[in-house]
Amino acid sequence: MHELFEKRWSARGLDASTTIDADDLRDILEAGRWAPTWGATQPVRFVVGVRGDETFDGLADALTRGNAWAKAAAALVLVSTRDDADDEKATTYGAVDLGLAVGQMVIQAVSSGHIAHPMAGFEVPAVIERFSIPAGERPLVMLAIGTLADPSTLEPTIAEKDARERTRRPLEEIAFAGRWGLPFHG
Repeated sequence: MHELFEKRWSARGLDASTTIDADDLRDILEAGRWAPTWGATQPVRFVVGVRGDETFDGLADALTRGNAWAKAAAALVLVSTRDDADDEKATTYGAVDLGLAVGQMVIQAVSSGHIAHPMAGFEVPAVIERFSIPAGERPLVMLAIGTLADPSTLEPTIAEKDARERTRRPLEEIAFAGRWGLPFHG
């Protein structure tokens, strides 16, 4: 497995004094743009805010209380996809496409020395209204991009969450062969 996957970490303790280079942010967006899509439909769209601009402020205002830590990010990116009431397949695969785009954006962020933390904790109606997102679009993810802060400068609850050991279920519990529940031993 590539080391970038092991380095990936959804930290919350971001340094509010750091910025993101415009080229790094563009590369992160390009990684999302180049993600695979169902039928080459390319349904994923971004609303991009850099700390200090009006877009960032509007995105930050929509964060739920539990994600207030993300206001320290250098950039916030709202990721949206198609929501087609007449085409359930397009809506379903649009969400898959969005997930692929976000995954690639996270790995690109890690490759350039940043943290990228995807969140669902934001007020969807607020971003739809604030950014005039048209009907047929579905904001699903807000991506906070930044740099790790010194843990001693963080609120204790954020520092505690970031200090937790990162774990994942063993592969035998999630990868099956032959039938559901029978571990894959490749």
